[in-house]
Amino acid sequence: MANVVELFLAQARQSPDAVALIDRAAGRDRLTTYAELEDKSARIATLLANRGITAGAPVLLLHPATAELYAVIIAIFRLGAIALFVDPSAGRETLAVACRELPPAALFASGRAMLFVMASAPLRRIAAKLTTARLALGATRLDQATPQGRREDVASVGGATPALVTYTSGSTGIAKGAVRTHGVLAAQHAALGSVAAAAGETDLVSLPIVVLRNLGVGATSAIPRGSLQRPGAMDAGPILDQVMRHRVQRITASPALVERLVDGAGNGSYGALGGVKVVTGGGPVFPDLIERAATLTGVPVIAVYGSTEAEPIAHVSSAEVGEAESCAMRAGAGLLAGKPVAEVRARIVPVNVEAPSEIERVLRASEACAAGTRGEIVVSGPHVVPGYLHGRGDSETKIHVDGTLWHRTGDAGYFDARGRLWLLGRVSAAIVDSRGELHPFAVECAARLLLPARRSVLAGRDGERILLVEGPLTARDRGILADGLRWAQLDRIIADVKIPLDRRHNSKVDYGALRSLLEHIAPAPPPAR
Repeated sequence: MANVVELFLAQARQSPDAVALIDRAAGRDRLTTYAELEDKSARIATLLANRGITAGAPVLLLHPATAELYAVIIAIFRLGAIALFVDPSAGRETLAVACRELPPAALFASGRAMLFVMASAPLRRIAAKLTTARLALGATRLDQATPQGRREDVASVGGATPALVTYTSGSTGIAKGAVRTHGVLAAQHAALGSVAAAAGETDLVSLPIVVLRNLGVGATSAIPRGSLQRPGAMDAGPILDQVMRHRVQRITASPALVERLVDGAGNGSYGALGGVKVVTGGGPVFPDLIERAATLTGVPVIAVYGSTEAEPIAHVSSAEVGEAESCAMRAGAGLLAGKPVAEVRARIVPVNVEAPSEIERVLRASEACAAGTRGEIVVSGPHVVPGYLHGRGDSETKIHVDGTLWHRTGDAGYFDARGRLWLLGRVSAAIVDSRGELHPFAVECAARLLLPARRSVLAGRDGERILLVEGPLTARDRGILADGLRWAQLDRIIADVKIPLDRRHNSKVDYGALRSLLEHIAPAPPPAR
């Protein structure tokens, strides 16, 4: 198997009547079976082919997560074309970069997106346009695929053939196109096996890459009700109703959405999440959230560490976070991520080393560095994205050593004596001053354990170590933080701050916006004489 779509097609043949997707259409629940999804994709493939889409042609996707979106993605894979996905939260500038670097041969858009398309000259010039809108605005309505006939053949592709190019702004604000090949997607399918749904399970999923994985194993994916562009602001009520109505057995979602569901289920207004497995990732998963979710569900919660370029890298169960781990995190050990998955090799390399030979020496070593050695986390493995579109960003993030490709995550961390990975936050966010080195997760993780469910961020400015906290702080709260974080030698704790987060998952700090925020915070008053 080279074309990753064969994983889905095998499930469609094996369990045609099983439900593949649950979403909403015309104000009511809609269940799409594997057979129905396969048939839709085959007809859409014909429609695309009739409009000149062949192997290697990019197809821009501007559509929310629905059965139609996944039918189109499967059709694109069948043709050997490239699905070009620009996260809606990334903004117009990222979309412009994507279209400039990989000019689309076709696009698929929702009705709302078509209004934007019509207002954009570059998008209007795209020859082939498909839409689900009732008013097509010069595009071809997707329901016209029905009379087009089925395309039975599947394009023969190599493992290195691009299948999916994803543009996100990330926490750095720099747009790059991560290129997932058919080989990478197949390897990711295998690597997610230890944390993802099994055949026959119903999984409420907010992460598109996990939906694709579920379609390759025969699981049912329920798409959460609401706008996934802002998971941290989604209404928990309708989603919890989905969980109960469709007897959802597991939830795979970003920490921001999981926190919304935990808050909603915990306030007594909606049914509890009893017995539902929760897997969360896409941003830091702090121990207080894991504990709250595990208490509500009654089963262990899994926190996954990874990134667009390498998903997953490691994971940890709430059952593995005991008193010893909690004490270590309160004392500044950072955030426990767990042992790396079997499919990945992870190493710790020195930070701020000018000579590449030193990093290469560490990567050539047969053994990992000593427990407790801090540095940047680098990873390799078959599911690690080999590069970005046109190589933009490769020189900063990719290292080739003796035929092995390593990816620099930009995250600081270390391994403990048990081989578990601990996260310290972004390398670039560490504070280095006359008092030593202080990492963001060391402080933020401890703060979450001292004041659960309160977001905070460590920042440095003009020699100060500042902790910014969302919401008000009582005198008691301030005392708890000051006493519990004495080891961090903080200069100030500032409350009532709206901490800027990444627009995709609403879980990671947007450091570009944070720098702008710091410019508007008044300097500390001079010490009293």
